[in-house]
Amino acid sequence: MEIRLQEIIYNQQHMRAKHIILTPESDKPTLVFLHEGLGCLEMWKDFPEQLCQASGLNGFVYERIGFGQSAPLGLIPRPIDYLEREGGIILPAVLEQAGIEKPLLIGHSDGGSIALIYAATHPDRPVATITEAAHVFLEDIGIKGITEAGELYRTTDLKEKLEKYHFDNTEKAFMGWYQTWLSPEFKHWNIEQMLPNITCPLLVIQGIDDEYGTQHQVQSIVENSTGPATPLMIPNCAHIPHFQSLDTVKKAMCDFIKHFA
Repeated sequence: MEIRLQEIIYNQQHMRAKHIILTPESDKPTLVFLHEGLGCLEMWKDFPEQLCQASGLNGFVYERIGFGQSAPLGLIPRPIDYLEREGGIILPAVLEQAGIEKPLLIGHSDGGSIALIYAATHPDRPVATITEAAHVFLEDIGIKGITEAGELYRTTDLKEKLEKYHFDNTEKAFMGWYQTWLSPEFKHWNIEQMLPNITCPLLVIQGIDDEYGTQHQVQSIVENSTGPATPLMIPNCAHIPHFQSLDTVKKAMCDFIKHFA
């Protein structure tokens, strides 16, 4: 396995990225990992490498503007349609620079929503899409979870923990997530109307104990998308299935991916 780093430039701002290469010059799909709302390269730990090894496919991981050691965010709160911009405009530009022609998307939380938006706005591009804890509308449980995260950020060492990953980006990264999702305008955010445009196969994963969303997210994605969609609700699992239920998630993803490898 070879790890090759790349700097992606979008609108004169840089994003860190890495390629996980098992087979050079492969014409097979590439696993593209899209991180959560407060994620970065390192916060995936070695899960991308594990899944690439298990599936036999190359991988690509990048961190969005404002996270990790990528360029800082500008406007806080973020625009209400920031996820639509990430999935519909920025991700296609990232994949083009990375030279990825057959993406198989794996998105967690915000990254899951971004994957769905990309699949809806570019329906002929993704080979397939896997989501973990994706959200397509805002629920009361999400508001509660984000509110509690803000309290932890103010009163515990959560900020210091995040600084190990986001460095100078930490404050803007957190507030860009926290203030945007709790803004009055964001209560009406909803991308369900985009789901019928998704024609690629979907694997839709969520922990039953997810503190930011309910099974209604999964039901909406599965029922409203046009292509084949498989739901997977995992018991005794919260918002990060690929850590909290690693074996179950890895097996489910590999069983799904093998149909496209």
